Amino acid sequence: MESFSYTKVPDVRAAIAAGQRGGRYIAGGTTLVDLMRETVERPGALVDITRLPLTGISPTPGGGLRIGALVRMADAAADPRVRSAFPVVSEALELSASAQLRNMATIGGNIMQRTRCAYFRDVTANCNKREPGSGCAALDGYNRGHAILGGSPACVATHPSDAAVAFAALEAIVHLQGPVGERTIPFADFHLPPGSTPDREQALRPGELITAVELPALPRLSRSGYLKVRDRQSYEFALTSAAVALQIQGGVIRAAKVAAGGVGTVPWKLPAVERHLLGKRPSDALWAEAAQRAADGARPLAHNGFKVELLKRTVERQLRVVGGTR
Repeated sequence: MESFSYTKVPDVRAAIAAGQRGGRYIAGGTTLVDLMRETVERPGALVDITRLPLTGISPTPGGGLRIGALVRMADAAADPRVRSAFPVVSEALELSASAQLRNMATIGGNIMQRTRCAYFRDVTANCNKREPGSGCAALDGYNRGHAILGGSPACVATHPSDAAVAFAALEAIVHLQGPVGERTIPFADFHLPPGSTPDREQALRPGELITAVELPALPRLSRSGYLKVRDRQSYEFALTSAAVALQIQGGVIRAAKVAAGGVGTVPWKLPAVERHLLGKRPSDALWAEAAQRAADGARPLAHNGFKVELLKRTVERQLRVVGGTR
């Protein structure tokens, strides 16, 4: 039995003060509680933030949406404004976890969730995320579900979130509040690649609290969607996934936003795919050509080489669907 303190804070200021003292924020608890049960995480203090006024979804002046950090995944997915303007987000949320978990888990917690790597969750295995300097058992172990993009000699664990892939594609903005005030950070900079410090996963400062995720407005007449490939169709993490948003005007692709999941150590933006699409007319040949660039820089391991081709096919398929040529 691991002992810990529990505090339910009444406001953001109290939460940040408790966080600055080393407390771990908890809301839905769908990830942290599991990790505590397995003794992977052993926080000395939990700070319950469920009372904080961070549960709203509101329009931004530029035509985007601001989703509060404590909005439940199910509520965000069902919101008519999200479904209408950002189908890629609602689809990614609905393909996440199970209905029961989506009713509990929050947007802020979802992008903070930790890897599902079996070696990370097995306290008898070497894992640099869990115990820095101990090694990475996945490198020479069974690594079928691990990353082919963004890995390092210290870690090859994938990021598990589906919603984060959609946020990465849309170039979302994370709103933070901490001891020195408020700040924003581009979503692409929020998650940190493992490098030599895989135990540091987000660009958060001590005590900082996620208050919202902002979705910038998409260009007019844009279409978007999310495709997830997994071993089974329910309650399973992605082998590969693709979040795609396209603006096609006058028969030409004017804007393209593409990201992949299940293959990277962080939600993986695909700028080479985006660049190849811009200014061209949609066609099956174009989707195939662009998708070939999805795995640029891939470094497959002993058991996950299949992900290279699977990623290309996943991206190509979703480009066809969103681009209207399927």
